[in-house]
Amino acid sequence: MAERELARLVQPTTIEGGATVPLRPSLFDAPSRSLQPQRRANVKREHAIAELGAPRVMRDTGQERHATLARFGSVRARTRALAAPLGVDEQLVQAFPDASPTKWHLGHTTWFFDRFVLGAFARGHEVDPALEFVFNSYYEAVGPRQPRERRGEIVRPTLREVNDYRSRVDEAVARFVAEADETTWARAAFALELGTHHEEQHQELLLTDVKPVLAGSRVRIGYPTAPRPAWTAPALSWASHAGGLVEIGAAPEAGFHFDNEAPRHRVWLEPFEIASRPVTAREMLAFVEDDGYRTASLWLSDGWHAVRAEGWSAPRDWHRIDGVWHERELGGDVPLDLEAPVTHVSFYEADAYARWAGARLPSEAEWEATAIAEPIAGNLLETGALHPRAAPPDATQRFGDVWEWTTSSYAPYPRFRAFAGAFGEYNGKFMCSQMVLRGGSALTPSDHIRASYRNFFPPPARWQMTGLRLARWSER
Repeated sequence: MAERELARLVQPTTIEGGATVPLRPSLFDAPSRSLQPQRRANVKREHAIAELGAPRVMRDTGQERHATLARFGSVRARTRALAAPLGVDEQLVQAFPDASPTKWHLGHTTWFFDRFVLGAFARGHEVDPALEFVFNSYYEAVGPRQPRERRGEIVRPTLREVNDYRSRVDEAVARFVAEADETTWARAAFALELGTHHEEQHQELLLTDVKPVLAGSRVRIGYPTAPRPAWTAPALSWASHAGGLVEIGAAPEAGFHFDNEAPRHRVWLEPFEIASRPVTAREMLAFVEDDGYRTASLWLSDGWHAVRAEGWSAPRDWHRIDGVWHERELGGDVPLDLEAPVTHVSFYEADAYARWAGARLPSEAEWEATAIAEPIAGNLLETGALHPRAAPPDATQRFGDVWEWTTSSYAPYPRFRAFAGAFGEYNGKFMCSQMVLRGGSALTPSDHIRASYRNFFPPPARWQMTGLRLARWSER
């Protein structure tokens, strides 16, 4: 069974001549959702559950195992497809200290399954200590690791060896899912599901991390993307919310969610209004041309220091060619799309723009309270655009296009409980000096995002696909 399932679900799709398929909508079909929370490693298998925490017990049905393996195979194949358009050399470069080479993403996501599924639950499975050192990200409970800023120095394993490692682990996971007894499966299922959502996060990071590698080459390197639509951004309007006591956060019955999305709890909101769409490049350009980057009164103190220290004068990937504004997309330099949401702006830039516009950024509670009824639809990874695009008529762009900065510091919700064991390091230990972003981007898989999803970055970060939506207080 394992071999048949693996052949059907895990092997990369091929086209004429046997080449791996690059971006194609069928490869980005959203895998099925399901399951729930916890895990650890570096312990004897029989103690794994005590260390990792007890997830909800899952009924051991053939359908559930099949669905889990199908999701695993779909996610793993999509990662291969995202890397396929890149040459070997592009997959080895670390563009800046916070980024990681494509090769590292391919290896790290594989190590996650190797360590936390096979290493914790598969009888007799041993994790290679050398691979563990190279591909451990930040798990102190697991052991020492390659420093993040030096991941570009990893020359072994080679890219070919990393891809072979992926294949071996894929095969081993398929066998494990097919052969695990009921008790072991019930314990291991959450770690496997968490691994697929973890890999989807790295699919987005893979693309954002390789973008400056492609942009920095004097020899033009393009990445295949869908063409721009000929839409005009709709006029900005405001949606009113009466405020009051609202509930935010993931409910226990909501299916998979990360620990930082829970528990669901009540928040008081004052009456407010929120913009019907994100801020566009045209609107941000007006801020640039009005000397917004040279007006200290618009900026937070730390933000103004960043402007001066870093020499910011426009969003990160904007530049002029023969007097005409251009921006860098994964496909290369293109004229600035004035109708699309502005992207690659820091929290500081978003906050300064909002102040200049006579508005503010929403809190994460305001954002979620007004997004909860919206369908998960928009310019997400499956469109193949891989960059923000102008909205079709009547679209709110709540999901996709750009991660939207909020005024909320990344902090635990009331009665927050981190995942147990090593998985407790996934989110909770980063709840300091970061701001919350909501909504996903053009690089986010559609089955990965939801209204309760909390992304987080430090205020100066502008390498991720980040933008903004305005809010303002309602007049009494």
